[in-house]
Amino acid sequence: MSPEAPKAAEAFVPTVAELEEQERRLVFRRFTHEDAWALGSLLVELARERQAPVAIDIHRAGQQLFHAALPGSTPDNDAWIARKRRVVERYGSASYLVGSRFRAKGTTFEESSRLDPDRYAAHGGSFPVTVADVGVVGSVTVSGLPQVADHLLVVEALERFLGE
Repeated sequence: MSPEAPKAAEAFVPTVAELEEQERRLVFRRFTHEDAWALGSLLVELARERQAPVAIDIHRAGQQLFHAALPGSTPDNDAWIARKRRVVERYGSASYLVGSRFRAKGTTFEESSRLDPDRYAAHGGSFPVTVADVGVVGSVTVSGLPQVADHLLVVEALERFLGE
């Protein structure tokens, strides 16, 4: 990943409406172990192409189905993954969308959620795995880039995987 790429991603800040539209659009018909492996592998491929120092995690129903740590990632990325994933599990929405909703109200997640910031982080990079006619069944999470870039990497992978 070029040094400019994360800065360019940070310059693009999606609106709450755009983030909500991503969630409406990026829905699975089903989500199996094989789907988790294929999606995770796609994320690894995209990250390697960009030399992104990320960790990648996919959970479904409380079980980790995929995990990868690319060169340059650290144990801190795994801690961020857990914190962002908990936000998706609690709110049923992307971690970046949750944080954006708080910011749109003139506050922050940390100030107003009443949740322990050591356990929850409403920063970009965790996206709900939603199955049509079922609801949120899990999450796909990336950590290692600026939060908008983490979010956009997950969205790009989901769009490709779902054929959007």
